[in-house]
Amino acid sequence: MIGPAVEEAKKLGIEADGTFSSDTVFLRAKSRAFDAVLTMYHDQGQIAIKLMGFDRGVTLLGDFPFSICTPAQGTAYDIVGQGIANIGATRAAILLVAEMASSRRRAAVPA
Repeated sequence: MIGPAVEEAKKLGIEADGTFSSDTVFLRAKSRAFDAVLTMYHDQGQIAIKLMGFDRGVTLLGDFPFSICTPAQGTAYDIVGQGIANIGATRAAILLVAEMASSRRRAAVPA
């Protein structure tokens, strides 16, 4: 499933590569070999992304007709209202979904 999807993405002009083993792909991602890593299920990516950048990680959910981006660190209910939360991942999630919405809007407007 993954290999044909990568080939289809390439045909659409998307710079895609793979497939890669999940136990090594994040080492390459950490060295900035990739802009993003797509994992097939939640825990496969979440553990690695949290270790690589807890305050920067964004979860992008796929297979929806609209964009869903959430901060990878979760909700942090245990520290709500204490003024100690790091907003980095939340900021990154908001900026990513805004960029995606803007790109979608530009693509929908005829030139």
